[in-house]
Amino acid sequence: MTNLNGKVAVITGGNSGIGLATAKMFARHGARVVITGRRQQALEEAVQAIGPAAVSVRGDVADPAHHCEIAEFVRKHFGGADIYMANAGVNTITLSSQVSEAEYDAQFGINARGTFFGVQAMAPVLGDGSSIILLGSLASDKVLDGHAVYAGTKAAIGAFARSWALEFKERGIRVNVLSPGPTETEILEKLGVPFEERGAFADMMADRIPLGKLGQPEELARAALFLASDASSFVTGINLRVDGGMALL
Repeated sequence: MTNLNGKVAVITGGNSGIGLATAKMFARHGARVVITGRRQQALEEAVQAIGPAAVSVRGDVADPAHHCEIAEFVRKHFGGADIYMANAGVNTITLSSQVSEAEYDAQFGINARGTFFGVQAMAPVLGDGSSIILLGSLASDKVLDGHAVYAGTKAAIGAFARSWALEFKERGIRVNVLSPGPTETEILEKLGVPFEERGAFADMMADRIPLGKLGQPEELARAALFLASDASSFVTGINLRVDGGMALL
């Protein structure tokens, strides 16, 4: 039931981390995959890693015109799409008292604005019965130090999903949120965790996660595959937490 043969999937931020792992997973299950990102070299390397079923479109998800470009690309080259995963996002850990306007705008611009206008642009080229997957976060449910702005962006995404699950119901388009907990990707270094300190960080986080470890990108990709495929044909409007149980503590 996870066969994606003949499906076309679009994944924003598909050049690294969870997005790249998901693109590889979808391609292995038969999908043709369109990935987006801001760095051309990273996109080219990702396409090589995914294989011949992948192509890329470079651009910034905070720019609505970029989403129109993606939609037109998909319409022209594939006639439409069946899966849209709004995965691209950023997180800057800063206490609310120190958040600048630029930092606030950047997070909402990429995470919330990028998701909203991505779905707006892609909806007309998605076929009936398609699947939309929005990347949420543990932070939208669990208070984490310095995550107020990021949590706000992800809470907005949850609200979008619930609204869209009803707006698109006549077309049979399912809309769900996939919310990771701490996951071992390149974003850890961007958050200030040097590579040489990854082991100590993982051990520290393991004490806060019931399953005792950081998530792996492939584990999130398997959850995305479930939401993208017919295995979840009666699932819409949910927030699927893939966080090792961290939200419970």
